[in-house]
Amino acid sequence: MKRRAFITLLGGAAAAWPLAASAQQPAMPVIGFLNSQSPEGYAGPLRGFRQGLKDSGYVENENLAIEYRWANAEIERLPALAADLVRRRVAVIVTTGGAAPARAAKAATTTIPVLFTTGDDPVRLGLVASLARPDGNLTGISFLVTLLSAKRFEFLRALAPGAVRVAALVNPAETANTEITLRDLEVAARALGLEIEAFKADTGDEINAAFETIGRERPDALFVAATPFFVARRVQLTQLAAFHRLPAAYPLRDFAEAGGLMSYGASIADAYHQVGIYTGRILRGAKPADLPVVQSTKLELVINRQTAAMLGLTVPDKLLAAADEVIE
Repeated sequence: MKRRAFITLLGGAAAAWPLAASAQQPAMPVIGFLNSQSPEGYAGPLRGFRQGLKDSGYVENENLAIEYRWANAEIERLPALAADLVRRRVAVIVTTGGAAPARAAKAATTTIPVLFTTGDDPVRLGLVASLARPDGNLTGISFLVTLLSAKRFEFLRALAPGAVRVAALVNPAETANTEITLRDLEVAARALGLEIEAFKADTGDEINAAFETIGRERPDALFVAATPFFVARRVQLTQLAAFHRLPAAYPLRDFAEAGGLMSYGASIADAYHQVGIYTGRILRGAKPADLPVVQSTKLELVINRQTAAMLGLTVPDKLLAAADEVIE
């Protein structure tokens, strides 16, 4: 072989090496994120989710891509959004914002791993066979917000000891959630000698209409049920409660931070952090059937002392001592 030809051949081989090495590098995994609401209400939870991913070795836009799908409270869009993620062959579908996104993803695929967050019992919802052995392509995090209604009701009574009649705002679109909440509240109300009247709303206009009726009937306090729709409407709800000067109890710290009197419930940031960790484990090869449903045990009592003062309420020292955070 002539020297010039040998150099040319060697140069061509060297040029090919980077191409070959590049072709062997694994493609960046893509996960789907399906939510029933809008991104405006999920900045905090998403931070927890991304931190969980980071703790598992994945950083969005560096070694992981995320396809976001938001239903903007139009639950009927979820099946189509889930089907779109399946067509894109994402590695994992993370469903948040209630049981509806998880149900949509479960109906759309039996092969792609699906991770959920839910404030209800995932076994009763039919998402998994059991908490310890999910048995299928779904697993996730359960923070059982609906089961904390009675305790939250007790905290409300401690803040408003003179209350006798309590309005309970529920979302009729979440039938199971509403039934459980009202059942637990009725039991707690009887034990405390209180009266409960339910008001229903699943749109912004219906929330306004419910408060118009509440304003006329003038109950002594307000209990807001745990539902993703109410979380998305937390500013509207806390402002209306303030306008009607109603002591109100809410399910998550987001409400207290938005001006609500008090909240008691699971730490959503912690729950989403756990989902991020589970997502990382699945990307590394774990199967949902082998990952037990995690029950979030981190609970938070948050009291907004400014709102209490505006309502003319004195927060008992015992409640202040029990609070995880007091907003001054």
